[in-house]
Amino acid sequence: MILSIIDGMRIIREAGLLAYPLGLCSIAAIFILCERTFALRESAIIPIDLADSVLAGQGVVSGTHSALGRIVGFVERHPGDMEGAKAYARLEVMKMERGVSYLDVIYTGAPLLGLIGTVSGLLTAFSKIDPDTKMPDPVQFTESVGYALSATLIGLVVAVIALGSMGYLQRRIDSQAAKLDVLLERVILYHAKGVATIATPPALGTETAATLDAAPAPRAKSPAATTL
Repeated sequence: MILSIIDGMRIIREAGLLAYPLGLCSIAAIFILCERTFALRESAIIPIDLADSVLAGQGVVSGTHSALGRIVGFVERHPGDMEGAKAYARLEVMKMERGVSYLDVIYTGAPLLGLIGTVSGLLTAFSKIDPDTKMPDPVQFTESVGYALSATLIGLVVAVIALGSMGYLQRRIDSQAAKLDVLLERVILYHAKGVATIATPPALGTETAATLDAAPAPRAKSPAATTL
């Protein structure tokens, strides 16, 4: 185990200065994965009790602690604005995607950084020539070439971490966005019914209509009274 640790440390050392940006990329990928996983938890996007109330067609209380609560609040403040509500929901989805695009950059750039380190190591290996034979020492040359590939190895490991994190987060975001679309339609339908109920006056009762029909019409003034 100790030898493997020492060998791993040598791999990092042989990667050269490019080991530092690759290390920063791996730290950034892990940080984005942890931060987005916490931000995309159910209680912060679609609380179960709030989702159940929306699906049941019950009155819900808006709030600012979840994406669904903020969408419900927007619909309450702007009743009848269906396009505006959908645009606001897309804005919430964009907030969920914050930082995920950096994983794509890390996934693309980490192998290229590793390749640069490998090429640099190969140039160093080819420059080591025995002054007596005017040829590279086979043992030292083989060892140098092997460790020159360590930068590419580190870059590929970082890329795999970024790719896996991006795929997991993107699937989670897509799932939450699909749920928000369904719940948004229910919220809009519920508020549309409420607006229609308020806008339509109640129908007159039978007794009230009969009373109005039986009421005597006002008599017109006679011409003589008008002359007087």
